[in-house]
Amino acid sequence: MPITRLRLAALSAVAIFAVAVSGSALAQKKYDTGATDTEIKIGNIMPYSGPASSYGLIGKTEEAYFKMINDQGGINGRKINFITYDDGYSPPKAVEQARKLVESDEVLVVFNPLGTPSNSAIQKYLNSKKVPQLFVATGAAKWNDPKGFPWTMGWQPSYQSEAQIYAKYILKEKPNAKIAVLYQNDDFGKDYLKGLRDGLGAKASMIITEESYETTEPTIDSHIVKLKSTGADVFLSITTPKFAAQAIKKIAEIEWKPLQIVANVSASVGSVLQPAGFENAQGLLSAAYAKDGADPQWNDDPGMKKWSAFIDKYMPGANRSDGNLVYGYGVAQTLVETLRLCGDDLTRANVMKQAASLKDFTPDTLIPGVKINTSATDFAPLSELQMMRFKGEKWELFGDIISGDITTN
Repeated sequence: MPITRLRLAALSAVAIFAVAVSGSALAQKKYDTGATDTEIKIGNIMPYSGPASSYGLIGKTEEAYFKMINDQGGINGRKINFITYDDGYSPPKAVEQARKLVESDEVLVVFNPLGTPSNSAIQKYLNSKKVPQLFVATGAAKWNDPKGFPWTMGWQPSYQSEAQIYAKYILKEKPNAKIAVLYQNDDFGKDYLKGLRDGLGAKASMIITEESYETTEPTIDSHIVKLKSTGADVFLSITTPKFAAQAIKKIAEIEWKPLQIVANVSASVGSVLQPAGFENAQGLLSAAYAKDGADPQWNDDPGMKKWSAFIDKYMPGANRSDGNLVYGYGVAQTLVETLRLCGDDLTRANVMKQAASLKDFTPDTLIPGVKINTSATDFAPLSELQMMRFKGEKWELFGDIISGDITTN
């Protein structure tokens, strides 16, 4: 009898231990709307149509990247369900699509929605719902505001930081420049312009003319003609791809020969410089934080070999000179790393916590030396760029990697 009692006691102890263990295992799994044992729902908004439609390739690249991740078994065993909608680069449409993603599709996060005007329109809504507006596809400085908007985080270097780098270059190389600026009349253009003025500091009077355009305009040719008449010898193009290509082409056509600088968001060889004509883009300046997928200098780069294999398998026939393929891959890789770090705690709060805890993370596509770092007080993952000059059919990097978080005197 004593033996039997001992056995029963031992079995009871084992059973209690098993229940306790399984209970704690269950307790470790935390989910918010949009996540389960088998799935993570990711929402996205892109301009697949409208004046910024060339950026639609970013969404298609992200979709292909997540398919690759799913084919590899997903993230901690969970497959990504990527739901992406078109807003036509229209803020009211972006609001409509954001509501649909949150209230109808019930996604865990809204990832990489594109465009400063669109993100501005949905920021308050997503923050009020406590839904991550994560790694937004715009460089406006305001995405780095953890106190005011704790559910919004940028990804790429800020427009103000980038513009300050150009200001620094102009002050050094052309201290007597007469600068003409063409900028998009929205938050994107104005943010960039502020960075340029701040960067020039006491010499902001070097900007002799500022010309704005609307995204609804079919062409910006008349603006370019007007800017040439000012006698400016430096032209800064704060434009999205369609208008950037038009500007390069028109400048060549009217035989204006300023030093040209184009914003990084429109530095794509495939979607801007090729349509504008390589012969018209010689000597053009910009800045980069990511590698060029068509540049042979990266042929033996381990990260770009992975990117190239991905393009071969998941996006065959894609134009490798289109920078949107590199951008989409890099930001998607950053999201996957963030979700991987979440483990089995797939709450929206933990997604933001992990996104704000990235240390020296280096997606395959970043220029060597450029790394992603975030913290609870720093929601700007990338802040470093390197100047580049267009020569032949590709960009050539030059100078040091410069932190966008520069101070100007």
